[in-house]
Amino acid sequence: MRRRSWWGWGWEDQALTSEQKQSLAGAVGARLGLSDIEVQSPPDLDAAVLPPPRFEPPAALARLCSTEPFDRASHTYGKSFRDVVRGFNGDLSPAPSFVAYPESEADVVALLDWCASAGAPAVPYGGGSSVVGGTELAGGVCIDMTRMDRVVEIDRASRAARIQGGALGPVLEEQLRPEGYTLRHYPQSFEFSTLGGWLATRSGGHYATNYTHIDDFCESMRVVTPAGLVESRRLPGSGAGPSPDRLFLGSEGTLGIITEAWMRVQERPVHKSSAGVRFETFDAGVAAVRALSQAALFSANCRLLDPGEAMTAAGVADGSALLVLGFESADHPVDAWMARAVELVQDHGGTLPEGVRTSSGEGAAGAWKGSFLRAPYTRDALVAMDVIVETFETAITWDRFGALHASVTDTVDKALAEVCGGGWITCRFTHVYPDGPAPYFSVVAPGRRGSLVQMWDEVKQAASEALLAAGGTITHHHAVGRDHRPWYERQRPDLFADALRAAKSTLDPSGVLNPGVLFAS
Repeated sequence: MRRRSWWGWGWEDQALTSEQKQSLAGAVGARLGLSDIEVQSPPDLDAAVLPPPRFEPPAALARLCSTEPFDRASHTYGKSFRDVVRGFNGDLSPAPSFVAYPESEADVVALLDWCASAGAPAVPYGGGSSVVGGTELAGGVCIDMTRMDRVVEIDRASRAARIQGGALGPVLEEQLRPEGYTLRHYPQSFEFSTLGGWLATRSGGHYATNYTHIDDFCESMRVVTPAGLVESRRLPGSGAGPSPDRLFLGSEGTLGIITEAWMRVQERPVHKSSAGVRFETFDAGVAAVRALSQAALFSANCRLLDPGEAMTAAGVADGSALLVLGFESADHPVDAWMARAVELVQDHGGTLPEGVRTSSGEGAAGAWKGSFLRAPYTRDALVAMDVIVETFETAITWDRFGALHASVTDTVDKALAEVCGGGWITCRFTHVYPDGPAPYFSVVAPGRRGSLVQMWDEVKQAASEALLAAGGTITHHHAVGRDHRPWYERQRPDLFADALRAAKSTLDPSGVLNPGVLFAS
């Protein structure tokens, strides 16, 4: 049976081969100035040591629970760099006591009732793709929702679907496809993340403009809390006070477990057009993207890659910045939209050496897409080489982007030199809005065996301080988790924090749900 990696990303059979790892080691070594990179062997679960459980599954729920080593190990961490490093090193000290797999809403209620009575902390778990420490809970109960994965009902008149929270991206889309619909929400973690996880973390999808966050697709939701059930009314919009859905969107499993939601779905796109646009400088590309975002063209893809990112991820070797541009529609051709977009980018010095395409699978844009989808597997291979490779992201208004980009780049460059002795940082836009972009920074640096986590934490600390100082958010779409909480606490207003803690006290009076996320334990 095909199996997911217990310590790293994705499917075990999709990991880089030995030949691919050696080729990658040569390329990265040349770039980092390292002459001889050793590629370590993957870890063996049989050699790893799991801590004794703090809690045993109750007899009444034992049929839903597993204490098997693979289940406990594979639910220990999320998928950030620091998570993968610890898993690769066989450190399973934060493993859950057991993993529960509810099959119905009644099972979720029973599990939370038991956790509250036993004082057992619980973490809701979707696909485990958190990159901010959102699912790590030493000795707690991990509630894996992926057995609740059905599209329960479709309302064709309203073009909406009622979907269980544990549906992984591919499972969800497979059920919508025969009906001619799509949710059209494709985060990089799509294959290994769930609808409930997307809602709980305010996930950002692949599409760069217009409907960028899962928030935009949520019509109503049903949430089991330790204090009872909360279900919001299905409405296309409402001005009746603060929205109940907004309370649970982004709550990261601290207020309740999302068991199902009515989601706005769309007809599947049939008209597509894409282009790879090059700019002599990143600044010229920034100006072009700002013009595009304010022209109400609503491109499906509008990813600007700085020259470093364009070279490493898309094979652009002439020092250009690259704009990956695309349009799509289920109703009508998009040629006119693309033609106007081309005019705008050419007004800012953009060139299209490969022309406009009806598919994104070719040229520099296609090369970037392939690299993007394989990036987590590449990251895991680099961990085996003691190379630090990680990302962080933010959002900022256009008037402040230049200062933020300069400050963050300079700060991280200095931190890499001091902590790692070198390395590089690149930047791309993942999403763009009329009032600002969402810059996404990637870092690659040499590490020292046994010190990778500590080294990255130092660089991450410097980067996070620079983001907040420049007026950006600590996260645009990666969520808060445990890793970002110190900066999130400084970002949110004090009175709002008090109100949020009051909501936590009401909905989770025993404080068992995901302690340490959003709130201090």
